Amino acid sequence: MTIKRLGLIGLTLISLVLSGLSLFSSWQEPQFQSRLELYQTNIALQAQAWQPEDNKDEFQGIQSAILGDKPLENATKQYQEARKSAQTNLVTAKNKLEKLRSQSVTTPIPPKPLPETDSAKNISSPQEQQLQQSLNQLQKLLVELDLRLGILHAQQGKTDIALKTWNDLQQRSDINPEFRETSAVLIGLWSDPPRLLPNAQELIQKNLDGWFRSTALVQLYQLQQRQEALSAVKATQQQAATQAVLKLAVIGIIPTLAALTGIILLIFVFAQLLVKGKAAFLAQNADVPWTTPWGGETVLQVFVLGFFLMGQLFVPLIFSLIPVPLASGNVRIQAFSVLIRYLLVASGALWVLYSSIKRFFPLPEFWFRFNFQGKWFLWGLGGYCAALPIVVLVSLINQQLWQGQGGSNPLLQLALESQDTVALGIFFLTAAIAAPLFEEVLFRGFLLPSLTRYLPVWGAILVSSLLFAAAHLSLSEILPLTSLGIVLGVVYTRSRNLLAPILLHSLWNSGTLLSLFILGSGN
Repeated sequence: MTIKRLGLIGLTLISLVLSGLSLFSSWQEPQFQSRLELYQTNIALQAQAWQPEDNKDEFQGIQSAILGDKPLENATKQYQEARKSAQTNLVTAKNKLEKLRSQSVTTPIPPKPLPETDSAKNISSPQEQQLQQSLNQLQKLLVELDLRLGILHAQQGKTDIALKTWNDLQQRSDINPEFRETSAVLIGLWSDPPRLLPNAQELIQKNLDGWFRSTALVQLYQLQQRQEALSAVKATQQQAATQAVLKLAVIGIIPTLAALTGIILLIFVFAQLLVKGKAAFLAQNADVPWTTPWGGETVLQVFVLGFFLMGQLFVPLIFSLIPVPLASGNVRIQAFSVLIRYLLVASGALWVLYSSIKRFFPLPEFWFRFNFQGKWFLWGLGGYCAALPIVVLVSLINQQLWQGQGGSNPLLQLALESQDTVALGIFFLTAAIAAPLFEEVLFRGFLLPSLTRYLPVWGAILVSSLLFAAAHLSLSEILPLTSLGIVLGVVYTRSRNLLAPILLHSLWNSGTLLSLFILGSGN
């Protein structure tokens, strides 16, 4: 065995350990989907106040189609699930912090007493600081959820449950005093008889938002008999409701139509496959492998050196040496950091790929084929429509398996909470252009055809899809991304044109970013 091969084996083991640790660390991380559903719930609450002047019967049908029959009950259920998930994450964070502190080394007591300063009291490891920050965020989130849950219960006539929720907040000493004051304001508004605090309006406007703020202000102004202020807040509420309906229509109706098209398409192609067999549209190139001039060692070299170690070791090391706070609160810096990281990983991986296979040039037919003629556009668009119902179904099953845990792509969270146009443009460049180009060249253009040397085409599709999903380093995303990868693989093996899966991938990521932008703009 050569030194090169021994080194490759060692690096493979290192990359497996690093990737395994990254996947394992996502085990107890909250899923992004739960936050996404909460954002959509907030927009749905705003939309349920929509009342156009004309076409009332038609309005009721549209409203029911978009929001369902019981929007308040559905929102309450969603918030209760979010609270349960946040409480679980809080307990986990507390246990981790206590375990970390118990393992830390105790410093010796100095011979003379030293003056106790704030900096001395707060000395802790970066990991402890990060856990403490997560703990504070979760505690704040729980308080915000309780404030909102109380308003939801009150609007459904369950005033006793609402008052109990807010009274429980009053008893807590570990929260921001403003939140206790806000809960006191809400208790006063919904008590019988009501009690009006002098700073009620200020606290409501500061600590509540969206539908919850307008609902509390309506209650306040009605009790104060301030008709002008009441009319103004109702007008604002109606304007927000109209915008919310439009947003829900965009993020709900368009994907639904695409998914229905996908279902029809899936039924058609599978029915044709049953009737026509190998002459069917879906059977095109289904059993035709690529002629692969290299072996598994070359594949390992590309993925271990060019992808995993570049992304897990080399690029993070480079960024750790840059004296710029890339993890700061500036969303533009964060977006630019994500783009640069991705471009560095992609450039390194593609350079290793080129260096590894250049001795086999010229390559056999259909390798890395970009052909702007033919039906690649129909394959990409049809694949996107077909992927929607498949991935949605798998995601629903996946949610039940993971129960809100398993981690998520941090880019999605940044894109959801950012309303900065420049940052969103950078996110779009990363997710809708750079990612489809790089990932399709690597996973569909190189890995999948290489595997057909050892596996049948369907086996190569499945294995490449699993590796594609695992490369995103999030346990909760493995099943949905594997199903997406299978559709991408089918599209590529049938079309033999990389433009088709690149288009599908770009449409998928673009649709996700558009939905995140719309949901974020309503919160």
